[in-house]
Amino acid sequence: MCRRRIRRSSRAAFTLMEVLLVLVILVVLGSLAVGMFTGAQKKANVNAAQAQVDSISQQCLLYNQDMNSFPPDLSALRTAPGGVANVNNWSGPYLDRDVPLDPWGNQYQYQFPGSRHADKPDIWSWGPDLQNGTDDDIYNR
Repeated sequence: MCRRRIRRSSRAAFTLMEVLLVLVILVVLGSLAVGMFTGAQKKANVNAAQAQVDSISQQCLLYNQDMNSFPPDLSALRTAPGGVANVNNWSGPYLDRDVPLDPWGNQYQYQFPGSRHADKPDIWSWGPDLQNGTDDDIYNR
């Protein structure tokens, strides 16, 4: 009986090879999960920037309805612009808080008249590469 107990207890332990194999499998699975998460995060940042750009663009349209012109810059959505003849028409603030930074920590860009839109301003983010004028820039629609 003693021999059986000894044999069973020696077989119940894992070998070093088995433990290393399990660790390798876990590392591979972890690498795959991180790779998928990174792609999802990039897409989420692009979607967030597009939503913010479109929201700011809508607020510029509201400003235009009140003031009969588009804002000289994005700060006019928060505080009444100085030196404007019809400043009494300003019904702002048009944004609840200051214009946010894009998901990559940069200011949104503003240009009126726009080069992409003849009838409204261009509002854009430099996108993930943080460079202006590249294919990944995110513009208002």
